[in-house]
Amino acid sequence: MGKQKDVYQRPRYALNSVDHALRLIQILRDTGGARLSDVARELDISPSAAHRLLTMLVYRDFAAQDETRAYVPGPSMGAPPSPSPWTRKLKTLLHSHLELLAGRLDESVSLMFRTGARTRVLTTLEGGQLLRVGDRTGLVQDARLAAGGKAILAGHDQAFLERLYRSHSAKLAGSYLGEAEFGRLLRMLEETRRLGYALNQEETEAGLHALGMALHSAGGAVLASFSVLVPSSRGDVLRDPTTLALMSEAQAEMDLEIRTAGLSLQA
Repeated sequence: MGKQKDVYQRPRYALNSVDHALRLIQILRDTGGARLSDVARELDISPSAAHRLLTMLVYRDFAAQDETRAYVPGPSMGAPPSPSPWTRKLKTLLHSHLELLAGRLDESVSLMFRTGARTRVLTTLEGGQLLRVGDRTGLVQDARLAAGGKAILAGHDQAFLERLYRSHSAKLAGSYLGEAEFGRLLRMLEETRRLGYALNQEETEAGLHALGMALHSAGGAVLASFSVLVPSSRGDVLRDPTTLALMSEAQAEMDLEIRTAGLSLQA
């Protein structure tokens, strides 16, 4: 038998704000949803404090609001631990390149990778403009909608895409697509390959536009992607030849960095 766990005790120097946030995650996870008044009552805090906590969980994708304005578990709540051991190394390896690109464009830049039919944002380097897209680190999104997700999917062949979206496993995972929807996906990915980049125009979030490009492993396989994120009011920035040129240059430099480091999907 394994060693028996010690009895759980509240830490001597407990941080109430952290404890409230973690308890709120448990409430949403175990009850399927709650209203602001429910949260305030269960945590014994003021409605304004409950609202601040819920706002942060929505921002980090651990909560969302349904059509009745109740708070329900968000995509990050059910995301399993990443099975990819190379993600931390990738984040460290490319940080300076992402920072440089964000500085050159003065717009936010995110790095993401795919697990199953979803993408996860590893890090975001924010632009310096007053009106800018904020930190999206940890965000879990449908790969078919996120610019970086589309760029990653475009790097896979049809056989892989059929396993991901048309197989029995896809039905079990909830990512199954009907024939017509799968056909639209294939056409969109073919256009992405032709252009060399993918666009997201408010498909994942109102008021946000993004342009994503794929990154490749040492062996040449698609590994991850990066995206430039802008408010929709500056969406035209993503079609500017200078933006595309700077992103293409950054892509080439990051791919070289990855090859030099020998980073692969199995690393």
